Amino acid sequence: MGVPGGYYRRFARVLVEAGMTVAIADLRGSGESLPRPSRSSRYGYGDLADDVGAVLEALAPLRSGKRTLLLGHSLGGQVCAMHLASSQDGVDGLILIAVGLPYWRVYGRQMLGVFGVTQGINAVSTVLRVWPGWGFGGRQARGVMGDWAYTGRHGRFPARLGVEEKLGGVTVPVLAITVDDDQYTPPATTDFLVSKLESAKVRREHLTRAAAGVDIDHFKWVKAGAPLASLISDWNAA
Repeated sequence: MGVPGGYYRRFARVLVEAGMTVAIADLRGSGESLPRPSRSSRYGYGDLADDVGAVLEALAPLRSGKRTLLLGHSLGGQVCAMHLASSQDGVDGLILIAVGLPYWRVYGRQMLGVFGVTQGINAVSTVLRVWPGWGFGGRQARGVMGDWAYTGRHGRFPARLGVEEKLGGVTVPVLAITVDDDQYTPPATTDFLVSKLESAKVRREHLTRAAAGVDIDHFKWVKAGAPLASLISDWNAA
C-alpha cells in the first residue's frame, strides 16, 4: 500500500542472482501505475485482485514452461491471496513477506489503537472521497481504504468479493515470512491470515535482525535480500 514497485528492485536483483526471473508490478494507482487515485476513483480490493490476473496474462509468453510464484508484501500479499481464492491457474506457489490481516483483535495491547487508526482513516477517506496519504499508505482510493478498514474491523474480506469462503480451497504451497520489528504486520497477523488457507501446505519462517545482518522492519526487510533469497530457493526446491 503506497509503496512503488521500484522500491523492490534491490531485492529483485538478489533473486535474479539466485537464478530466478523476476517481474515487478505496481498496485493500481501506485508507482508508475496511472491514473493516481482521485475523488472519482471507484475501485477496491476486488479490482486489485483482478489486476494480478491481468499481470499473469500479460506475462504468459515469458512464463511459458516455467514455474510461477506470486510474491507479495503487505497489501500486495493480501491481493495475491485474494486472486488465488478465485483462480490458481498457472500459479505454482505463493510467498508472503510481512503480510497479515490487520484484524484489531490479534494485536494484543495495541488492539484498541489499531482499531482507532484503521477506522479513523476510513472515516477521513469517506469524507474526502480519497485517502490523501497523511502519514500512512500513500494516496489511495476510498474503496481500497474502505475494504482495508473492513478487514481490520471484522477479520475477513468483504463478503461482496466472494473470496473469504474460497481461501480454504487454495492448494498451492505457501511460504509465509515474518520479520523482526514489523510495526504493521507482527507474526500474529500473519498466522491469522494463513490460518484461512486450510488446504495449502504452509511453511512459516521468521527473519530475525541477527540473521538479516541489518536493521529490518515492515519496509527495511528488502535490505536482507541474501537470507530471504536463500529461504525462497530452499522452499522452492522442496
